[in-house]
Amino acid sequence: MWYTICESLTSGPCHAIDITREAIREGADAVIAVGGDGTLHEVVNGFFWAGKAVTNHDRTTTHSTALGLIPLGTGSDFARTLGWKNDPVEAIERIHRGQHSRIDIGVISGEQGEESHHFINVADIHLSAKAGYYASRYKKFGNLCYIIGALQSFMGHHNQDLRIKINERDWETYSRVTALCIGNAKYFGGGMKITPNADPSNGTLEVVILQDFKWYDFILKLHKLYNGTHLSVKNVSSISVRSIEVEDISGSGSIFVQSDGEHLGFLPRKFRIIPGAIEMIC
Repeated sequence: MWYTICESLTSGPCHAIDITREAIREGADAVIAVGGDGTLHEVVNGFFWAGKAVTNHDRTTTHSTALGLIPLGTGSDFARTLGWKNDPVEAIERIHRGQHSRIDIGVISGEQGEESHHFINVADIHLSAKAGYYASRYKKFGNLCYIIGALQSFMGHHNQDLRIKINERDWETYSRVTALCIGNAKYFGGGMKITPNADPSNGTLEVVILQDFKWYDFILKLHKLYNGTHLSVKNVSSISVRSIEVEDISGSGSIFVQSDGEHLGFLPRKFRIIPGAIEMIC
């Protein structure tokens, strides 16, 4: 079978979102993201518009556009969950085989009136999100950027009490939260297996909460965070959810939020899962 391949180069932030939406509306069989988690994040958001899936202009067809990935990023953390390497030849062979599977997508909404945002990998709050914000400034140093970002984020950091609502139940208070990570997949920060039980096709998100961590805790337990054995560590908890809402009790408006390594602003935010939202070439 022969396909027409149209190459599009991005010219700046969010351009991949527009490219993806146009391709889907024109009936593309697939949109292939070539790059890292940031590029993949934009392409995934291009599959949605105003909270709904983007569809083909031709209303008579049931055809849907698939998502493909050629990972070439600094971290390529989503690809890592699927066991994929930064190998373009391997990725092209995988795309050529054409096997498809439905994957889940996370949705992030803010206060009323704010546009919702989608993520495919990991969303996170507070210290880790702040570290990601700073790390983005040092991408020229490769994976070292994540270490630099983490060190910079510790300067002036304070653990915070957060209000959390899980699966639309009652609000609960979690004291002295250092970081809260919400995984549709397992890895972030260049290979840190932060949500080790996450699976992008099981219809849930894994939430991992770190409480009352000091700077030296990260140094002493860094190896556990990278190999995914930190769930047994004191002050670390994990729960599987369909939705979670998070608020800053102090109301400071300074608790960082990011998804797939992209800065999204500050709390409050609600996160939920859309099971099987996108068909992926895998």
